[in-house]
Amino acid sequence: MSSKKQAIFISSLIILWYSSNIGVLLLNKFLLSNYGFRFPIFLTMCHMAACAILSYFSIVFLKIVPLQTIKSKSQFVKIATLSVVFCGSVVGGNISLRYLAVSFNQAVGATTPFFTALFAYLATLKREAWVTYAALVPVVAGVVIASGGEPSFHFFGFVMCISATAARAFKSVVQGILLSSEGEKLNSMNLLLYMSPIAILVLLPAALIMEPNVVDVTLSLGREHKFMWLLLLVNSVMAYSANLSNFLVTKHTSALTLQVLGNAKGAVAVVISILLFKNPVTVVGIGGYMVTVMGVVAYGEAKRRFR
Repeated sequence: MSSKKQAIFISSLIILWYSSNIGVLLLNKFLLSNYGFRFPIFLTMCHMAACAILSYFSIVFLKIVPLQTIKSKSQFVKIATLSVVFCGSVVGGNISLRYLAVSFNQAVGATTPFFTALFAYLATLKREAWVTYAALVPVVAGVVIASGGEPSFHFFGFVMCISATAARAFKSVVQGILLSSEGEKLNSMNLLLYMSPIAILVLLPAALIMEPNVVDVTLSLGREHKFMWLLLLVNSVMAYSANLSNFLVTKHTSALTLQVLGNAKGAVAVVISILLFKNPVTVVGIGGYMVTVMGVVAYGEAKRRFR
């Protein structure tokens, strides 16, 4: 592939990654807060159903990556454990969107490196350089500042968002430990293929028990709003596209590029959400988010230099 074609290809992947991630986030917010579809567990189950179907199609028929098989009962149990943690993080994030503005949700979500470092230390007892830990101070301080300056702060939504962020970090640490042996390692697309059906089995009874009127309300909304089913379909496909594009961008760019793009993606999502939903923001809130992002950048650079 020529350098020009490669640049166009990578640029297209980044655009797909940004549009999928930001699109699914904004659509989640729209459905859960503005559209009357208040069923975050069922919505997550729709996402997992799309991921299961599209992962199978992409791997088996399109052969985006080679199909990796589960080789033992032990490996299956490990994947199931990751799937449950993954469910918790996604459901928690979706629940938080019912109560929090997307901008504040993203500010809290930016603290993922703090929880990753914490769980990694607790799990392995391996210490990073002190500079690396020092860089996490502004990550946490920024969220504290943003919380104080958030006009629409909601305690339960904040707790769910923090819990989802911690669960996401915990999943990445557990994944590194459980699937560390060469015989059990799975790439992210194969892992999604196996986690998604397990997630559906976990989420279906949870939705029926905790969201008992989900079927009636969904059918009613479908009759009332002709674009309801299309929105739900697009939202679910975007959830898979976000995972696929994240895998492809990771594969075709460097770790540093991915980190920079990830930080910028959060900022872009915040700006677009403020323009779309017109949620009130304060100088203190924006300042807090900027402190957190700068802390994340410093943490990534410290890890790279003192690895």
